[in-house]
Amino acid sequence: MVKVYALANQKGGVGKTTTAINLSAYLAQAGKRVLLVDIDPQANATSSLGIDKNTIRGGTYQALLNEGSSARFILHNPSLKIWVLPASPALAGAEVELVAAENRESRLLRALEPLSEQYDYILIDCPPSLGLLTLNGLVGARDGVLIPVQCEYLALEGLGQLTHTLDRIRSHIFPGLKIRGVLMTMFDGRTNLANDVVSEVKNFFPQLVFDTIVPRSIRLAEAPSYGVPISVYDPRSNGATAYQALAQEIITADYPADAPGA
Repeated sequence: MVKVYALANQKGGVGKTTTAINLSAYLAQAGKRVLLVDIDPQANATSSLGIDKNTIRGGTYQALLNEGSSARFILHNPSLKIWVLPASPALAGAEVELVAAENRESRLLRALEPLSEQYDYILIDCPPSLGLLTLNGLVGARDGVLIPVQCEYLALEGLGQLTHTLDRIRSHIFPGLKIRGVLMTMFDGRTNLANDVVSEVKNFFPQLVFDTIVPRSIRLAEAPSYGVPISVYDPRSNGATAYQALAQEIITADYPADAPGA
């Protein structure tokens, strides 16, 4: 059974797209069939995997506006074993066009339903905002939301707003929406602040914070400019080790039979 997760945080710069890319890569490396869905108009997940967003023929914009089957717009990277439903500059207009559309909050959910039997994981990379595109991502995430949180003080301020938004979606649109896990990113163990933030987030989200913590890493920041995930760019780096551990942590929980020693 496919697991569909959205990666969301209305605060930018927390490692959301970095997590979407590298988690996808390591889930695929572990033998899972992975579809990465980019619904961010900036198309950073798309370009970070070496796809020119200005040359694609279609993607999430067409999927949201019901302009044909989503399957026809999916691209496959055979070397990474990742499938991608890309974003294009046209997606910037979808936020406005969806305002008057019927079932505007569940367009992505409907677009992904026919694809569910083809993948083990569908990861939705949402924009750093709480607009209609992110709302579609959250409603489409039937198995939960992955929330990356930067290990800095200001990152804590947005958590209350995000959880309030999730509560409103549960109340009015999608009662089954849940948090799959919170991922601490950009961790600098040399500072007391980073450790304090981790403790605060664990208090805020009891039992929901992943064991894996992603360190601050120059190599993680460099990899997108080469159009590859960290698993290709520098597989021995601390960032690569962390995302590989995160993928295994998620697989172990989702597919216990695939866990080491099972």
